[in-house]
Amino acid sequence: MGRKRAGDRLVEQVDTGQAELLPDPDRPGSWTLLLDGAPQSHVDLTDPTHLEFEYVRRLAAAIDLIAPPGTPLRVLHLGGGALTLPRYVSATRPGSTQRVSEVDGALVELVRRVLPWPTDPRLRVRVADARAVLAGSRDASYDVVVADVFAGARTPAHLTSVEYAAEVARVLRPAGWYLANLADGPPLRHARGQVATVRSVLPRACLVGDAAVLRGRRYGNLVLLAGRTDPPVPALTRRAAGDWFPGRVVAGDELDRFSGGATVVRDADATGSDPPPPGLFSVRR
Repeated sequence: MGRKRAGDRLVEQVDTGQAELLPDPDRPGSWTLLLDGAPQSHVDLTDPTHLEFEYVRRLAAAIDLIAPPGTPLRVLHLGGGALTLPRYVSATRPGSTQRVSEVDGALVELVRRVLPWPTDPRLRVRVADARAVLAGSRDASYDVVVADVFAGARTPAHLTSVEYAAEVARVLRPAGWYLANLADGPPLRHARGQVATVRSVLPRACLVGDAAVLRGRRYGNLVLLAGRTDPPVPALTRRAAGDWFPGRVVAGDELDRFSGGATVVRDADATGSDPPPPGLFSVRR
């Protein structure tokens, strides 16, 4: 396994590409993980509740609001990265049972060695494909399923279909929630299709993101929250509006219009999400 250091920067070849760990000059003990130049995770080893990436703060806000504060949850994380969100859940909801699926075994070992997470028998990381982990999970076994899976900067095709969404719905408890990080840009083909696809099995949903991204003016991250009961839209709206980078919540009729005309994606015609524009991440290196 090739590796090199440049100052405190660590570069290492992993199974899915070139991983880089960059120290955060503004926060001692904090690191950013990049894969093939695309930012994947930011971790503060001294304060797991500090969330640098805005889409991660939106995922965390949703988890904060779907159950009373401090209540332990059963959470399945599809995509591990540097385990930013699992660390957050362990800190804010002690006693939660968490399973993390990460396909890149070399990446898991890199994170375990350089950015170790606290020992917790309820937090287990499995090197496996996300769809395979879903298929092997029991019915109604999780309160939350979080999907943040990227091959490079694209969501793999087999994690975009209605067959995949039906597996997510199967493993969720009746009042459970699906959270997905959707990365897309104009004309939001992928995001619109994902909203339509997921809502065909988990119909009560909302979308949280930057206003410019929601309007299809630039590439960015959108967080989808979907389940079988009404999402906490008013509280999410307040959290999004009060963020360092304020966001909007799209729900109800507005969400219907957002996904209007989009076709439900099936395994037979699924494609990966659209790639980001060239050079998008160069300023973060």
